[in-house]
Amino acid sequence: MNFTVAIVGRPNVGKSTLFNRLVGKKLALVDDTPGVTRDRRPGDAKLVDLRFTIIDTAGLEQSGPETLQGRMWAQTEAAIDDADLTLFVVDAKHGLTPADETLGEMLRRRGKPVVLVANKSEAKGSDGGYYDAFTLGLGEPVAISAEHGQGMIDLRDAIVEALGEDRAFPPEIDEAETDIDLRHEPGEEEDDDYEPEYDETKPLRVAIIGRPNAGKSTLINRFLGEDRLLTGPEAGITRDSISVEWDWRGRTIKMFDTAGMRKKARVQEKLEKLSVADSLRSIRFAEAVVIVFDATIPFEKQDLQLVDLVVREGRAAILAFNKWDLVEDTQALLADLREKTERLLPQARGIRAVPISGQTGYGLDKLMQSIIDTDKVWNRRISTAKLNKWLESQQIQHPPPAVSGRRLKLKYMTQVKARPPGFMISCTRPESVPESYIRYLTNGLRNDFQMPGVPIRIHLRASENPFENRKKKR
Repeated sequence: MNFTVAIVGRPNVGKSTLFNRLVGKKLALVDDTPGVTRDRRPGDAKLVDLRFTIIDTAGLEQSGPETLQGRMWAQTEAAIDDADLTLFVVDAKHGLTPADETLGEMLRRRGKPVVLVANKSEAKGSDGGYYDAFTLGLGEPVAISAEHGQGMIDLRDAIVEALGEDRAFPPEIDEAETDIDLRHEPGEEEDDDYEPEYDETKPLRVAIIGRPNAGKSTLINRFLGEDRLLTGPEAGITRDSISVEWDWRGRTIKMFDTAGMRKKARVQEKLEKLSVADSLRSIRFAEAVVIVFDATIPFEKQDLQLVDLVVREGRAAILAFNKWDLVEDTQALLADLREKTERLLPQARGIRAVPISGQTGYGLDKLMQSIIDTDKVWNRRISTAKLNKWLESQQIQHPPPAVSGRRLKLKYMTQVKARPPGFMISCTRPESVPESYIRYLTNGLRNDFQMPGVPIRIHLRASENPFENRKKKR
């Protein structure tokens, strides 16, 4: 990206709507309730011929630094400091308020480029608010409607004028194509017995989920080594799913902080429903998902449902027992957690579980290594030759049952996909194979090919009859 732009303003002036308009997606939560956005959310923006990074921020609410509103504003100030330009959004429909004047004065003192944006200019009576914006002393406001997409050309011209042509359009660097797969010649098909090596350099997407107040944002802040995400003793602070990037041992990790998910029956408010839906999208987008448990009250029903959700979605799941610094008898609790994990989560047998403390940093390296190890298993491919040899030995040890007096025959097995590992078995009468025998094969794959904790899919299909379409000879 060429440059960075921060969107600031008081609550409910349309900052998140403008953010969504510029990134071309509904990434930020939008609602009529003031103060929906709390954390700063980055995104890749496109405005006509401009390409830049845009940051959505919380609205200015004057309060003490120890309050939630005060901590939210500290995040907004950090975004302004990091940005090359600020879009100061005011509400042309309702006019200026003392909060607008306070924010305008603060932006003038910082001395950074500012573009004044008069949003909601399509509304009746908005002319008065537009002309009032001149009194802020930040130049001529740009009249737009973020909801309807009006005034975007004028906004583009104002950004270019504020930054300058050289900063807005830096020279492009030609990059050679390097993503060529040299393992096979062009047109050559990949062998079924080929087992690709795990790419240690590929960026990894990780979602952090859990119940409210489990310590998800604190955990990510500890990873980053800075107060990037809003935290505090209040439950349910995080609303949007915020992505942050950082390097771990030379590998890019993109982590998604998500809103805490309560029991479905307790989620009544529209805003919380939107937050939960955003968290579910993050799970589907991620490769690995860390389910954060509160070690002081682990294995609540909601915790188990979240693990089951991740497994059904086919993601690589890891358990993190947070707040380990508050546990007194760690050895006794560790043994209890190990027993409950095996007993209560049979669908994720062998799932990796790590005791951690987001507050002190205890166990974070071990957690990251568990994420990498689980992702390796999630991406694993097994050759067809090994699978068929294994299938033969499994049937010798435990033959398939006879159904209606006829023995079932499993003839052939191959892996059809990874992420998560999926297998196809060609057999006679696939509809008659009992679930218990499929579980037997699934557990055998876990044990014999070291595939703990990841979802394993086994699909059955009838073997083809070569004489089925032949006409009967007369």
